[in-house]
Amino acid sequence: MQHDIDTLCINTIRTLSMDAVQRANSGHPGTPMALAPLAHVLWSRVLRYNPKNPAWFNRDRFVLSAGHASILQYALLHLTGYDLSLDELKDFRQWGSRTPGHPEYHHTPGIETTTGPLGQGIMNGVGMAMAEAHLAAVFNRPGHDIIDHHTYVFCGDGDLMEGPSHEAASLAGHLGLGKLICVFDDNRITIEGSTDLACSDSVRLRFEGYGWQVIDLGDAANDLDALMAAFDQARMEADRPSLIVVRSHIGYGAPHRQDTSSAHGEPLGEEEIRLTKKFYGWPEEEQFLVPEEVRAYLGRAVERGRELEEDWTRRFENYRKECPELAERLRDSLSGELPAGWDADIPVFPPEKGPIATRAASGTVLNAIAARVPWLVGGSADLSPSTKTLIAGSGYLAKGNYGERNIAWGIREHAMCACASGMALHGGVRPFGATFFVFSDYARPAIRLAALMGLPVIYVMTHDSIGVGEDGPTHQPVEHLASLRAMPNLCIIRPADANETAHAWRAAMERSTGPTMLVLSRQNLPIVDRSVLGGAEGVLKGGYILAREKGPKVDVILMASGSEVQLVMAAQNALAAGNIAARVVSIPSWELFRQQPQDYRDEVLPPSVTNRLAVEAGSSFGWREWVGDRGAIIALDRFGASAPAGELFKQFGFTVENIVTTARKLVGLGGKIS
Repeated sequence: MQHDIDTLCINTIRTLSMDAVQRANSGHPGTPMALAPLAHVLWSRVLRYNPKNPAWFNRDRFVLSAGHASILQYALLHLTGYDLSLDELKDFRQWGSRTPGHPEYHHTPGIETTTGPLGQGIMNGVGMAMAEAHLAAVFNRPGHDIIDHHTYVFCGDGDLMEGPSHEAASLAGHLGLGKLICVFDDNRITIEGSTDLACSDSVRLRFEGYGWQVIDLGDAANDLDALMAAFDQARMEADRPSLIVVRSHIGYGAPHRQDTSSAHGEPLGEEEIRLTKKFYGWPEEEQFLVPEEVRAYLGRAVERGRELEEDWTRRFENYRKECPELAERLRDSLSGELPAGWDADIPVFPPEKGPIATRAASGTVLNAIAARVPWLVGGSADLSPSTKTLIAGSGYLAKGNYGERNIAWGIREHAMCACASGMALHGGVRPFGATFFVFSDYARPAIRLAALMGLPVIYVMTHDSIGVGEDGPTHQPVEHLASLRAMPNLCIIRPADANETAHAWRAAMERSTGPTMLVLSRQNLPIVDRSVLGGAEGVLKGGYILAREKGPKVDVILMASGSEVQLVMAAQNALAAGNIAARVVSIPSWELFRQQPQDYRDEVLPPSVTNRLAVEAGSSFGWREWVGDRGAIIALDRFGASAPAGELFKQFGFTVENIVTTARKLVGLGGKIS
């Protein structure tokens, strides 16, 4: 093979990609073949990283938003010295391998975020750039630019057709995130065929309209000098994010598949691979060939990365000597651990302070925590006055003023949650996002990926039920609790009063293995008098006995979450007047309750007591887990209506009278209630 070293590296990336997809008989070879030159330039000449310490903090971030091209990134990780063997590439998409079909965070060293659902990577990248800008503003000092790195994103036609990517692009342009550099792979092919089947807009004009620098290289995907010049130009732009547009040819070099949709998501086939390797001047029968010259050339990233990190460590030590308090605070924020006394100012709400909406109580608690956890940052989708999520004493994060802690996400729920994930992935901040609970629908894909990645993002979702009232069924979440409870690794907490809300925030802040969603009321709720009942720390266990039965044995268990707890509390007293001993159980979080030992759960919900009644102003789906086959459920398996909240609760049966009547039937008949 008579190739210069760059061509040799590029064709190694291409052939590894083809061979891995072919062996798996599954995958997407075309984009890696097209983008190999671009990726080679970035990873060998531009990107700052340390393969032997993928978590080095001041590394550049690389996001493959077009996650279907995962084998491209795996090939680069292997060749540049990450802990990813050639055997793992041979095991592409197989059970137990470290090379899954789409890049997965925490699964493969060097993967910064889980991508694949199109557009998500772009939004994560914007969040990473926001975190970098914020931390640089907070911690850098003259002569000490210890936070100084870029975020690079590779995206394709599919990423830009998905609307949420433009929510994030608009925000990035507005904020002037100059450390964000995206590359648009303009290969003009989707699964169904040419992109002109469905799309004819100008990417350049759209992004220029968002306030980005657009560098349109035209048909230059194989021009290494042009690609390098574009990266240089993008890095020189401090006040705008940059989009590099490159016209590429999917399946480059495949004689019968180049520029076809079949090159996108199908193995090329043995004969086509042989012909393509011939076109590259590659040994046609060799598979997974890595020439020693390539391994040596790209392997230089190990030494380069070590030097970069060592230089940064020296600079950080000088920074620590001159700015010891800031250095300590940065270390604390990067550790992910909560500072000592972080919850010391969380208030206890006396009954006389009620009634108060849990959204309002949440705002008080949020600010008590924010005063002691300075890396807690976030905001709402244009709803801070309603969600009560404004951090006092701070302005809004803005272009040229990135050190503030409030984020005006705009009416962009999907971008808000996906960018919050990017901030969490970046590290150094603890992000939250807020909106009305019904609008979690707009953000669900980002919430799902946060749960999949185990990111400790906090979602503050208010206006949690038909208690929204006159706004009507469009704004009244009915199926949302059931739907989101079905999502693995998402912890939902729907507190019953202000003190449960305080403990809900405790649970959210202490959870480090996944996102937590606080589901809060718009309407005012009484504060439970706990002088006799005991505290609200049972929230941390997901469910607890709020009020014990007034009698020697339990006749019926009344359980509820959120605003409906006040109804079952009142029903307990009414039942006691009729000599029926009811136990009241508050279950704000099914997920936390499931995590408790079986003996604790049996203590709260004794298996011998089959008369159980659940009350929740939402879908009944899932409640059978707690009430059993013989219990009853008062729920709402239809959409709401437009009327005052009190009238809606009455019309839909969320009344003390209905609860008492249903409980009496349970006790009197002892059978199944429909």
